[in-house]
Amino acid sequence: MKTDLDGLRAFVAVAELGSFHGAADMLHLSQPALTRRIQKLEAALGVQLIERDTRQLRLSSVGRDFFFKTKRLLDELDAAVMGIRELADRAAGEVTIGAVPTATYYFLPKVIEDFNSQFPRIRVRILDLSANDVLEAVKRGQAEFGINLLGAQEPDLEFEPLLRDPFVLVCRKDHPLAGLERVGWAELAPYRFITVGRLSGNRIILDAALAGLPVRPRWFYEVQHLSTSLGLVEAGLGVAAVPQLAVPTGQHAVLVVRPLVEPVVTRIMGILRRHGATLSPAAQQFHRILKSRWGSG
Repeated sequence: MKTDLDGLRAFVAVAELGSFHGAADMLHLSQPALTRRIQKLEAALGVQLIERDTRQLRLSSVGRDFFFKTKRLLDELDAAVMGIRELADRAAGEVTIGAVPTATYYFLPKVIEDFNSQFPRIRVRILDLSANDVLEAVKRGQAEFGINLLGAQEPDLEFEPLLRDPFVLVCRKDHPLAGLERVGWAELAPYRFITVGRLSGNRIILDAALAGLPVRPRWFYEVQHLSTSLGLVEAGLGVAAVPQLAVPTGQHAVLVVRPLVEPVVTRIMGILRRHGATLSPAAQQFHRILKSRWGSG
């Protein structure tokens, strides 16, 4: 049976006030409209809840039991709704998000700053994880949603594209490749190439994109973090292909950045959620701000 919430509220109002006239006034209804709601509820339940005659109104034995249960449920529902409204009005709460390191370091801080200015009492927990671990955190419900490179093929998850981030070459200003406007992947082959480990989402994307090339770079140094690879480049130990978001902003004293082509390899950063899951009010607000600042798909 589909529950009629309006009918339940009408019944509780009549039972509390002991009057159809008073209940109609409280609910801003005409008396005939209120009567129809009660009759519809009784018909759906198949029982008489209210016994009435020309002089008085009283609850039936079933109606008395139903009143106490219905009143408690409606009070709990109203309390839940008020709690959500308070959260939406910035009262309190927390949100937990999983994110790959690039997102955590390079563009998430601005989103957190915007979120904090609008919702100063909502706490933010960031799980900075590898791409695979972000997947697992969202799957297990440890994070309400994730910001990730992977997940579009996961049947239990929804992947919402957020922004496109091409891979670029980073080398020293005195490196031979620094004089080129664009660099093909095959041109990296003669040089010591710095890459991230096989469990990295960036490594997975690059290995898949470059697998068919007849000539491609072979790693000489393998590190776990993009920041480490940039440090090795700066020290003159080799060259690296990194996402554009990970490149230091502004003029750098030692490093230069060049587009990588043939092919252009782009990773898609996206929002990862459990399929069919509803975000909490706090997470909904964070999601909204994230999309407004970075949502280009």
